[in-house]
Amino acid sequence: MRLRRFRSLVVFSTLLMAAEGCLPAAMAQTRPRVVEIRLDMMIHHVSAEFVVRGIKSANDSHADAVLLELNTPGGLENSMRDIVSAILNSSAPVITYVAPSGAGAASAGFFVLEAGDLAVMAPGTNSGAAHPVVLGGADIGKTMEAKIENDAAAYMRSIAGKRGRNLTLAEDAVRKSSSYSDKEALEGKLIDAVLSTPSDIFEKYDGQTIKRFNDTTTTLRLKNAEIVSFDMPTLEKFFAWVADPNIAFILGAIGLACLYIEFTHPGLVAPGVVGAAALVLAMYAFNLLPINSMGVLLILVGLGLLALEVKVMSHGVLAAGGILALVLGALILVNSPWPQARIHLSTALSVALPLGVIMVVLLRYVIAAKRRKAVTGEAGMVNSLGVAKTDLEPYGTVLVHGELWEARAGQQIAKGTRVRVREVEGLTLVVEPVPERK
Repeated sequence: MRLRRFRSLVVFSTLLMAAEGCLPAAMAQTRPRVVEIRLDMMIHHVSAEFVVRGIKSANDSHADAVLLELNTPGGLENSMRDIVSAILNSSAPVITYVAPSGAGAASAGFFVLEAGDLAVMAPGTNSGAAHPVVLGGADIGKTMEAKIENDAAAYMRSIAGKRGRNLTLAEDAVRKSSSYSDKEALEGKLIDAVLSTPSDIFEKYDGQTIKRFNDTTTTLRLKNAEIVSFDMPTLEKFFAWVADPNIAFILGAIGLACLYIEFTHPGLVAPGVVGAAALVLAMYAFNLLPINSMGVLLILVGLGLLALEVKVMSHGVLAAGGILALVLGALILVNSPWPQARIHLSTALSVALPLGVIMVVLLRYVIAAKRRKAVTGEAGMVNSLGVAKTDLEPYGTVLVHGELWEARAGQQIAKGTRVRVREVEGLTLVVEPVPERK
């Protein structure tokens, strides 16, 4: 009997220890997991693909939520819509969070912020200014400009209305380019909270039920959540940097300048290699961007006018026109309704002015060098002046360029007479006397 009780006690103790050993593992398995994605650059095809891929990865791994941290000046409309679509169709709730303090989500970034299941801003951040601006709106007509604005406003209403946010203020950000601080956005019900850290978000909304975009409801379990960072690979970061229209335009200008130097000074090699690499990167970026053909045409016209300035010598008129065409072409090169996604005026000027000066100055030096008579070899001896060192009857010796030469004259020339070289026959100079000035 005692033996049976002892065996039961041993079995019970063993089961208890096994249960205690499994408890931490079970708790670890049930710990909430949040995938963190940082969008801290311009919104373009590369960054949008990264965000979409991150949200898909979170869905595939059955994450409890996605934390999309925003610090962006805006970007391309199509890329923004790709991100918004991924957020709205995500099976895991997406928390859009403007952070850290001092960050902003402007223009297209405002649409992304409003698309989140929860929209949160850190203290000292701002968002808004989502008005689509078309450079040279008079050229496309007021009707087309109004269509672009109305389309953006309707898209914002469809997002903010479904999320239960302030439609009037959201639409003002589009139509009036209104911007909002974190406090103004919270008071205006454009966002759900102002919180300093992701942990504060998880703690505040843990256990709360939210309504999804498809009208279903989800209860958030975020307390003590494990944050898993979805990082962009280094190479992709580089291509994302290159895809910025301003960087792409600078690379294109550097490429043209370097190739021009290589063509005018063959054999340097380094400018050719650098120029080719820069142009390839620029073409990669422009292939991703919506390019305006009129912008390309203006840039080509500008380069042509700069080249003509050298030959026509218009005293700067053609050069000024070329620089102006380059600047205007750069400003409209990227066909985006938001100015943050286009080439900035400062970038256009900082590229067009030096490029214009380099082309005009170097071209003039090259043409002047080609027109200048040779100063070496046989051609360099023709028309050179010298002195007869012996009597030429008709042969003798002359001193030209500090050297003694065999010479032949068509007439007798006395020793000490100044002579001019008319031809070079092998190692013999054909000379003639220089009339003395009276």
